[in-house]
Amino acid sequence: MQFRQRRLPHWDVVGRPLFVTFRLHDSLPAGRTFPPQSLPGKAFVVIDRLLDTARSGPLYLKQPEIAEVVTGALRDGERKFQRYELHAFTVMPNHVHLLVTPRVVPTRWLGPIKGFTGFRANQILGRRGAFWQNESYDHLVRSDAEFQRIRRYIEVNPVKAGLVAAAEEFQWSSAGGAR
Repeated sequence: MQFRQRRLPHWDVVGRPLFVTFRLHDSLPAGRTFPPQSLPGKAFVVIDRLLDTARSGPLYLKQPEIAEVVTGALRDGERKFQRYELHAFTVMPNHVHLLVTPRVVPTRWLGPIKGFTGFRANQILGRRGAFWQNESYDHLVRSDAEFQRIRRYIEVNPVKAGLVAAAEEFQWSSAGGAR
């Protein structure tokens, strides 16, 4: 297991559960800054709340055709390419949460997912340029209790964001029809 840091800490881990969140480019309000002493976990909570309540900015993942591209790529990463075991995911209007156990280092599967889905989404939208924000948030899961808490967090996220009344109703998640 290797640790590296850009703006956020990253874990190059194989065989241990990892919670990953990535978001659309420019999906946070312009000029939004966080104090440099912010802990990554605290910054994550603030950012996730902003993303969940966003009613403007890029919300491309609300489009079923694009959400299907992303969910298909997530499933292919597990089934076709066997890069990870996919435990839980949700494709929100402007970000994606997933809980995986990598079989290869994350740089070997996250980059390809973001590259492929960004390219396809831009084709669908008839646009060019950055689709995903460069950096992702990842968190090494340290216990079975934390694993279960994160799985629940991911699958209930559409409910907390007011998109559906029950997790099973959200089509673009492992709790709903996208498994």
